[in-house]
Amino acid sequence: MRGLRHVGRGEAPGTGAGGAGESPDARPGETEGVPGGGPGAARKLPPLRPDNPEPPRTPQPPWTRNDALVAGASCAINLLSYVFVSDPGGQRGVSVAGFLLVALAAVPLLARRTHPVATLAAVLVLDSAASLALPLSTHFGAVLMVALYSVARARSGRVAAGAVFVTAAASLLSQSGGRFPPWQEALSAILSPLIVVGAALAVGRWQREVDANRRLLADRAVADERRRIARELHDIVAHHITTMQLMAGGARANLARPEVARDALVTMEASGRLALGEMRQLLDVLRAGDEPESAPAQPQPGADDLDRLVDEAQLGGLSAEFSVHGPPRPLPPTVGLTVFRVVQEALTNARKHAGSAHASVRLTYRQQHVTVEVLDDGGGASPPHPGSGGYGLIGMRERVALHGGTLTAGPRADGGFAVLAELPLPPDEAAVEREAEQEGVRP
Repeated sequence: MRGLRHVGRGEAPGTGAGGAGESPDARPGETEGVPGGGPGAARKLPPLRPDNPEPPRTPQPPWTRNDALVAGASCAINLLSYVFVSDPGGQRGVSVAGFLLVALAAVPLLARRTHPVATLAAVLVLDSAASLALPLSTHFGAVLMVALYSVARARSGRVAAGAVFVTAAASLLSQSGGRFPPWQEALSAILSPLIVVGAALAVGRWQREVDANRRLLADRAVADERRRIARELHDIVAHHITTMQLMAGGARANLARPEVARDALVTMEASGRLALGEMRQLLDVLRAGDEPESAPAQPQPGADDLDRLVDEAQLGGLSAEFSVHGPPRPLPPTVGLTVFRVVQEALTNARKHAGSAHASVRLTYRQQHVTVEVLDDGGGASPPHPGSGGYGLIGMRERVALHGGTLTAGPRADGGFAVLAELPLPPDEAAVEREAEQEGVRP
């Protein structure tokens, strides 16, 4: 529709003690088989939601082998730079103290994952101390950039920007002159932190995309598995219901033979219990992760609640009327719920987008189908956008199609919007009885 609105799904009605075949201690997603045979007997599915969804966390070590490798590689790069690049005043400033300071500067990198900001601060302090105590023309470039990279990956953008500023300022203040012109050293002190942080942000964004794609693939795999389980359970439930139909017909045809009728009714009862258990599993599979398991069961609305729905729309400021045509008849619960949801969505959109328009709801009962039509004479809003969220037009059409019906929606020629849904109905019980009598079967 023109304004999309999410329509919550109701809970499946509770079955109480009638669901024989279920252990009172069974968790959601588990149903024990009922003795009596059949394809669904002794079938058990693993719980959809384990009691401990997250594995117990073990204490992480302060550093890992990868941290040690990164620290060692950074230390080696700094030592090579110290030996081959450091040359203040034309003479190499290489000493044992310099070697020790360069090696010591890499030690804080062992804690870069758990304490990135403290690691960067320690490296900056050691770098400043080394520049004051020794005639070093190069700083702990590799170690410093690794520490800065760790801060940018682990902390917010604001913290990363502050780290860039502090690192560049410390590098500029601790310059001692060397083989490169001062302007080149200053440019390097400013650009190097910016490049490192930019690379860290780019890697972080790429990693987030990879993680999102991985989660999407996992969700698709779970959805595919749920659909497979749902198809299996659907086949089992269909088998039980077919058995129930056959047994009910056999019992009705053999009312004069109590033993045969009683056996048919017992078989039908057992099949009903099995079908009920499998159906509850099916519902758990389809709504797993979407609704709390402990939500109380609520009665589902239906066609009898349309007048209340129209009254609520009037209280919301929409002028609306409701009319019923044809002899009313009880609707299957799922069909009645679909009629209710279609009208609810149409009135919501009319109230949102038609302004002070008038809306009319027309429910028509026919012999083989029921139709519901919602018209408004508003100024006409833009066509519905299927991807804007909620059920909307796509959701209503899917609901109607599940029952073999059709739904049409669109602007009216004289202005406003129209929604028309037509749903087929099963033959009523009176028609079945008349057909049975015509076949010579007397209850």
